[in-house]
Amino acid sequence: MKLRQSLFWDVDPDTINPDKHASYIIERILDFGTKDEVRWLFRHYPRLKIAETLRSKRSTVLPKSRALWDLILK
Repeated sequence: MKLRQSLFWDVDPDTINPDKHASYIIERILDFGTKDEVRWLFRHYPRLKIAETLRSKRSTVLPKSRALWDLILK
């Protein structure tokens, strides 16, 4: 899947490595992703990795998004 430029407005999406930049990608998609991007996210990363990224003290996921995804990932 090609990463949408508007989702990663602060970097060149072509330079993003899905393995190396997993937390960054997960946070952006949880906050701003489309249905297709969220589907890709759950196919590409283990549910546990997504939950750990969301609940990390360093997570940048917005509070409203965090509340929603926290309920979904219980």
